[in-house]
Amino acid sequence: MSDENKAIARRFFDEVVSQGRLELIDEMVDADMIDHEAFPGIPQGREGVKEFVTMFRNAFDALQFSVEDMIAEGDRVAARVTISGTHNGQFLDLAPTGKQISINAIDILRFANGKAVEHWGVTDQMGMMQQLGAIPE
Repeated sequence: MSDENKAIARRFFDEVVSQGRLELIDEMVDADMIDHEAFPGIPQGREGVKEFVTMFRNAFDALQFSVEDMIAEGDRVAARVTISGTHNGQFLDLAPTGKQISINAIDILRFANGKAVEHWGVTDQMGMMQQLGAIPE
C-alpha cells in the first residue's frame, strides 16, 4: 500500500502540478479531501486542489514541484519538494515580477482507497515573498 501511495503522490507532483494535467486530479484526489494548508480563498476538496494548481500554474511559468525525498508508512506519504518557476502572472495581490523562485516545502498526504484524502504542509512562503520582492530580506 505504501508504494502505491508513493506512486500516486509522485505522479501528482510530476504530472498534475509540473505538467499541468489537471484531468488527473479526479483519479488521485478524493472529492472531500481536507487541506490543512489551504491558501486563503481556496475551498476544501478536490475543486480546491484544482484551483490551487491552476493559480500556481497561471502565476509561475515553467513551474516545477521537484521531489527531493519521499517516505511512506501506512496510509501516509511525506515528501520534501523544491518548488521553482518564474513569476510571469498575477499571484494573489502581486503583479508579475519576472523573478524566479526556488523554495522548499514538506507535504504529508493521507490516502484511502487509492486517493489523497488529507494534506498537511509547510511551505517557505516567506522565502517566496522575499524572492519576489514583496517583503524585504
